[in-house]
Amino acid sequence: MAVRDLDDYPWDAVAPYAARAKQHPGGLIDLSIGSPVDPTPAVVADALRAATDAHAYPQTVGTPALREAIVEWYRRRRGVDGLSVDAVLPTVGSKELVALLPLLLDVGAGDVVVHPRAAYPTYAVGAKLVGATPVAADDPAEWPDGTRLVWINSPGNPDGRVLGVAELRAAVARARELGAVIASDECYAELGWDGPWAAEPVPSVLDPRVTEGELRGILSVYSLSKQSNLAGYRAAFLAGDPELIARLLTVRKHLGLMLPAPVQAAMTAALADDAHVAAQRERYRARRDVLRPALESAGFRIDHSEGGLYLWATEGEDAWTTMGRLADLGILAGPGHFYGDHFPQHVRFSLTATDERIGEAAARMR
Repeated sequence: MAVRDLDDYPWDAVAPYAARAKQHPGGLIDLSIGSPVDPTPAVVADALRAATDAHAYPQTVGTPALREAIVEWYRRRRGVDGLSVDAVLPTVGSKELVALLPLLLDVGAGDVVVHPRAAYPTYAVGAKLVGATPVAADDPAEWPDGTRLVWINSPGNPDGRVLGVAELRAAVARARELGAVIASDECYAELGWDGPWAAEPVPSVLDPRVTEGELRGILSVYSLSKQSNLAGYRAAFLAGDPELIARLLTVRKHLGLMLPAPVQAAMTAALADDAHVAAQRERYRARRDVLRPALESAGFRIDHSEGGLYLWATEGEDAWTTMGRLADLGILAGPGHFYGDHFPQHVRFSLTATDERIGEAAARMR
């Protein structure tokens, strides 16, 4: 497959529903794409401004201060001790990494890339770009021979599913049995809501209870877009197996995949400040507490959604029919068709709208 063979960008299909929703007298309420609407924290913006004298090329590997901040963040927020600065690497947002990781790992024709059944579409796009075969499977026992890369996502996008330590351990064991790299997309990890995740942190694939001290073949991917409202900064990083990190660093140097120096300074500040993350989490909790009961009262069933930035809901009919009914209320969501072939009756509602818009959406659905 070549770039020219890619399907049309899926969100283009939503444009008619957006136009229909805009006709509502109260205006459009966009709960589709999860783009943050709250301000970038002052501590981050101040760090960016202070670093604008960026006359030299930045380092692909990241500044020493940023790498140390990533290591400390994993220790403090994810319970991952023992990482070295050689085991972390900043990336230009996380989407480019998701799309390019098969290429960077030399995955190709005849290889399999596994991803979740309810999945962010870029996992499959990255596989197709290198001629590999994407396979949607949640059960490690179903991961086929020939698998070279496994993507897991916890909390999941779109479904908010959280993988516990036992599930992560089983996934790592199966990936190693297959000789595959396992990459865990964890960018919603600060947003655990229900069950045990209401009181304890969402575990990382690098958690020592998962790895038992052995990082071989494991990568964790994280983005500051959601927890710190930095989507426009393209601020992300990965961590894990130092040998894999070294290989990825070499290729990324050749490709010029380097994060701007002011953004690296802003990331360093963001990773050191937990207060703004806690405040943003409470904003999303409050919005979720308004939107979820409104959806349920309107006849939706909420599935999973125990973590993350979305509510994964169904009325038991085709998602495009639901999208049309929502558009008549002036509400735009994301159809389950975008997230694989297995959930054609689900829609995804994002919590990234203002308090006023979330409240108005709840009122319209009631």
